Amino acid sequence: MITKINGNLFAEMIIQGAQNLSNNADMVDALNVYPVPDGDTGTNMNLSMTSGRDEVQNNPSSHIGQLGKVFSKGLLMGARGNSGVILSQIFRGFSKALEEYSEIDAKQFAQSFDAGVQTAYKAVMKPVEGTILTVAKDAGKVAVEKAEETNDCLEIMEAVYEAAQKSLDNTPNLLPVLKEVGVVDSGGKGLTLVYEGFLKAMKGETITAQTPKVDTETLFNDEHDFHGVINTEDIVYGYCTEMMVRFQSDKKPFNEADFREAMSQFGDSLLVISDDEIVKVHVHTETPGKVFTFGQEFGELIKVKAENMREQHREVLRKERSHQSKGEPKTQSKNDVETAIITISMGEGISELFKSMGATHVINGGQTMNPSTEDIVNVINESGCKRAIILPNNKNIQMASQQATEIVDIEAVVVPTKTVPQGIAAMFHYDQQASLETNHEVMTSALADVQSGSMTYAVRDTKIDGINIEKDAFMGLVEDKIVVSDRDPNIVLQKTLDTMLKSDSEILTVIVGEEAEQSQIDWIESYVDEHYDEVEVEIQNGHQPIYPFLFAVE
Repeated sequence: MITKINGNLFAEMIIQGAQNLSNNADMVDALNVYPVPDGDTGTNMNLSMTSGRDEVQNNPSSHIGQLGKVFSKGLLMGARGNSGVILSQIFRGFSKALEEYSEIDAKQFAQSFDAGVQTAYKAVMKPVEGTILTVAKDAGKVAVEKAEETNDCLEIMEAVYEAAQKSLDNTPNLLPVLKEVGVVDSGGKGLTLVYEGFLKAMKGETITAQTPKVDTETLFNDEHDFHGVINTEDIVYGYCTEMMVRFQSDKKPFNEADFREAMSQFGDSLLVISDDEIVKVHVHTETPGKVFTFGQEFGELIKVKAENMREQHREVLRKERSHQSKGEPKTQSKNDVETAIITISMGEGISELFKSMGATHVINGGQTMNPSTEDIVNVINESGCKRAIILPNNKNIQMASQQATEIVDIEAVVVPTKTVPQGIAAMFHYDQQASLETNHEVMTSALADVQSGSMTYAVRDTKIDGINIEKDAFMGLVEDKIVVSDRDPNIVLQKTLDTMLKSDSEILTVIVGEEAEQSQIDWIESYVDEHYDEVEVEIQNGHQPIYPFLFAVE
């Protein structure tokens, strides 16, 4: 029996909850409803929870209220993706309820779960049932009910975990898309794993870290050293690219020596580590998409990353030139801009386009690479701006962006862009002379004038919205809905364009990804010219990974 919980026990609960989530992050990623190569719920929740755990370990306290405050701050700043932000809000409310106490009893413990639910629901503009919110709500309700029967905190935690698991199993009955695809809610699963870790800690059990068979941290910690690189153009291979491939029996047999030799054609700084189940690859290349495609010949991509090293080098040079001209030490100078326009971007070409349109700061990120709340806060603080406008350009970065505006001391707003084309449309309407409020209103209104589409590939077999999708086949998406899937890219391109283009369409902007082929670009121009002769086609080189084409129709 446990009648009281102090800071020491709560710290152990947090540590075990974070470890349980970390051990199972890949599995949570795999629960993504859409088979697009950006299923990162587990990754985002894991990074968010890890941030909270690290703060707890660095600031130990036996006072549960003080420890909860530290945990909440760590989660808040480290929150990535909508799932990570919601997780941070759940434990923000949880921690707020106990901040005055050095230790809590069973009733206070139960009420903390319920307080977390109330805070999380308030943070979400349009709560959807059948998600992590429902799992938290159902578990919190049972906690309060159980506290009427017992003063044992362990019994409360057992009831919470059991209720969370039951609620998770029911999520497909609340969200039809989950039932159609045959999965439970990924965010709900992540929360249930945290609660399971809490329970094990209270029972005195330790969850062992699953030692990665492929080292994902130390060997691939790629803090780029640009010492000796004078010109950005001297960087021969511009994208730091990483992937993890889980082998599949129906794919090409894996031989590490042959694989390494074949991989060497893509670039330099190659590192390959494998075991019987997984290979982890690091390479500097000009063609991340081709690296990912090659990896898929051997199995399923479970993690991918591509960072633009040229852009990182340009930023280093900009800072050095700025400080050298002023004779200042190499720290970010203040008051660089009155209004910071911060966009999230994937791909060198897209970043340059945003800058040419007036964006003052670009954060590398997007699909599979969601920046944290702290990443956005740091950019705002280091800019020394008096006001800020944030364009997330991804629906999974909107909540972290909004959370950043609530943390910084200056006035900041989020233009709720869900796609890169929406971000470009918003930037067209930015007026440097207008007030923050006016820009926010006008830029947000502009989002209704653009329709977004894309082409990518499927990472698994599934059926969704009545469309049968085969692994590795191409998919066309309009907004966030899959409209076509086929192994022939031209069939996918045709259906996607036909869905987007209407009689009153005027401009089709095609943002070309780095794995797009010139023949496909030529096909798009010919097809539109033949079937939509009133539509003007503009081609922009985005160099984005994963998505060969992004489309915008105005």
